[in-house]
Amino acid sequence: MDRNGLKYHYIDEGTGEPVIMIHGNPTWSFYFRNLIKALSPQFRTIAPDHIGCGFSDKPDTQTYDFRLKSRVDDLESLADYLHLKKNITLIVHDWGGMIGMIYALRHPERISRIVVMNTSGFFPPGEKRLPLRLRFIRNFSLLAAPLVLGCNLFAYSALYMASRKGLSQEVKSGLISPYNCPKNRIATLAFVQDIPVNPKDPSYSLVKYADENLHKLSGIPMLICWGRHDFVFDSDYLAEWQRRFPHADVHLFSDAGHYVLEDAADEVICCVRKFLE
Repeated sequence: MDRNGLKYHYIDEGTGEPVIMIHGNPTWSFYFRNLIKALSPQFRTIAPDHIGCGFSDKPDTQTYDFRLKSRVDDLESLADYLHLKKNITLIVHDWGGMIGMIYALRHPERISRIVVMNTSGFFPPGEKRLPLRLRFIRNFSLLAAPLVLGCNLFAYSALYMASRKGLSQEVKSGLISPYNCPKNRIATLAFVQDIPVNPKDPSYSLVKYADENLHKLSGIPMLICWGRHDFVFDSDYLAEWQRRFPHADVHLFSDAGHYVLEDAADEVICCVRKFLE
């Protein structure tokens, strides 16, 4: 899809009720490959690549601002382009949670189900701070940028830190393949830089909006599939989802990490299929 002159790539497989899968950082639609294969015989499975990720264009920061609002606007434009107006199931992971929840708050009448996987739709619960690794990348750009852009630090380290069971070389190659040179890694840095921690940050007001209005989605059926061993979205985040959505169907995978769809693919797919049916 043409999005303001940029190529916005998406997977669109199958027919039936739409299931939109929204990835985070530093993944792309490849992360949902097994779920797409499993669900597309019965559902229309749609998985966009955020601008700067996957097979979408990878512009510089002068061409695209890489802000949360732009991410939500992109998703909204894609849904409109595909004429998706009702019975949408959202499946969200990592940064995709915030993007998806804001879209759902804009159009709650379109959403029939939500599947949450190791993500957030609110500020860090309690007095939690960002993990040291994320704070370093976010707050010390002059030092972090050469490592993230030049050495692919963020995407490369995720191959080892985000999975509990370890990834095959083939899967590692797939996950990291879009980020094969410095100019193609801008999004992996920009996602972290856009994490708001104080009211002066550009995306703070939008996250505040989500945080304060998330309860408006409480009438929508929710499934939570959570990897226990996540160094960012840990048990405190899961507890906050459960506090806000006490009727959610929750499945905790004790031997899975942040990449819960890699560590527990068969089990998660089974839960999602039952939830959709």
